[in-house]
Amino acid sequence: MSLRRALILIPPLLALLAAPGHADTPGGVQAKNKAADGEKVYKQICAACHMPDAMGSGGGAIPALAKDKKLADPAYPIAVVTKGKGAMPPMGDMLSSAQMAAVITYVRTHFGNSYAQPVTEADVKRVAKAGGSAE
Repeated sequence: MSLRRALILIPPLLALLAAPGHADTPGGVQAKNKAADGEKVYKQICAACHMPDAMGSGGGAIPALAKDKKLADPAYPIAVVTKGKGAMPPMGDMLSSAQMAAVITYVRTHFGNSYAQPVTEADVKRVAKAGGSAE
């Protein structure tokens, strides 16, 4: 390979090396080590099904999170997020406890919900360990 050709290939290779890899996505090793951001997690993961406005699907297969009275007790959304329910897959292996606490707190304080009590990592771990039910 000529020197000129090698020099042309270096910038794209450097860009690939600098690009965030799979470990930077929610649930990746680096993401679990970073401070969780509930809004970011919601937008990257939850909004795909629950919609950006948290109104869910029109047919009811994906429930609305907006103005949801079931969110009043933090144990309910923790159980749903960690264990899954219906079409909702369990997120316990995908998100860290900090990310789950942050996104649950975000949803409980946005979209017409006004449940000010923050959900903590300890809450998530306690409910998950107790095998909390989403029923």
